[in-house]
Amino acid sequence: MRILIITAFVSLLFSCSNKPVELKSGIWRGVLEMQGQKLPFGLEIKKTGTTYTASVINAGEKIELPEVSVTDDSVRIVMHIFDSELRAKISETSLSGFFIKNYDSSARLPFTATFNETYRYLETSENAAVNYSGKYALQFTSPTETYVSVGVFDQTGNSVTGTFLTPTGDYRYLQGNVVDNQLLLSTFDGNHAFVFTAQMQGDSIKGTFHSGKSYSESWKGIKNENATMPDAESLTYLKPGFEKLEFGFPDVHKNLISASDERFKNKVLILQIFGTWCPNCMDETKFLTQWYDQNKDRGVEILGLAYERKDDFEYASNRVKIMKEKLNVSYDFVIAGTNDKAKASETLPALNRVLAFPTTIFIGKDGKVKHIHTGFSGPGTGIYYEHFKERFNEMVNELLSEDLALEK
Repeated sequence: MRILIITAFVSLLFSCSNKPVELKSGIWRGVLEMQGQKLPFGLEIKKTGTTYTASVINAGEKIELPEVSVTDDSVRIVMHIFDSELRAKISETSLSGFFIKNYDSSARLPFTATFNETYRYLETSENAAVNYSGKYALQFTSPTETYVSVGVFDQTGNSVTGTFLTPTGDYRYLQGNVVDNQLLLSTFDGNHAFVFTAQMQGDSIKGTFHSGKSYSESWKGIKNENATMPDAESLTYLKPGFEKLEFGFPDVHKNLISASDERFKNKVLILQIFGTWCPNCMDETKFLTQWYDQNKDRGVEILGLAYERKDDFEYASNRVKIMKEKLNVSYDFVIAGTNDKAKASETLPALNRVLAFPTTIFIGKDGKVKHIHTGFSGPGTGIYYEHFKERFNEMVNELLSEDLALEK
């Protein structure tokens, strides 16, 4: 009798666990658990008719997520152009599940969300005893290297937004609070999961950077309003004896493409070293897409060189196709290799190395490389993004003017 009762109870529990549950529309406070840290982020859910959509919110950014499916008591949210997703069980006012990178089964992080909560780390916004606003000259130290950075923060009460610029790109939109005089910042963009912690003593600051399931770095520096980054146009360059880039890569339809193709003849060609897994590349692609649509009739072409997570053409080309559709990209891409920087460097042997995704290469109408810009300062960097756009247009205009002069 006892066995029958237990069996009946388990059957009832299982049958109830898959009943349809309403996913509430509105703001949720998402939290990822990683390395003993909490990574909070904003999550907005909308429902129109029977269709759900979502958005991830960090500081001034909203990343729209149109692929949301609800089945019984579960929700699956595809993370924009990235090969990753949130999967969770739905209760009345909470979600519980995981953030999953489909290309890396070891990268799974626990995920929870609470309905109608809008705060980051603190619910109140009273003033903090320490103000982290300002610009900082910093140094990050990883297990294998040390690199410079500029930190830029803006604090109101105990709420802080900002970013870090590095030689390989920026850390996008960071948001957080000052909690017991400690700076806590986080961002989650669908692929990168970052948490920064720091303490300040006088003008000095010291902290830790946590990324994903296991990676971490230390960082330190001083407040310095004159802090600068290395020249982004000096880090990647042609080796002695080279003037051009020679390559042949297949496009997403397996057609072989090279810089010397007839379609690029007598045009300025911009090469974008890129990956669909890379949020900075996503930012640059949005900029390049709008710029190209406005300027392609001026004799300029853009070609993306995709370096993907898997050495598998079908996987890589499918990721690029998805990205092009979601971002409405009208310029073409080729499948150039994998995201391993050493292996990527081997595919472009004229370069000293591939240091960053993205890297942008400017080629004149004569087919010669004129400029190489390492990394990208995206919209989360404010004035640095404006400076990048100005310099980008300056370089293209310079190349167009030189070529026009030659034709005369």
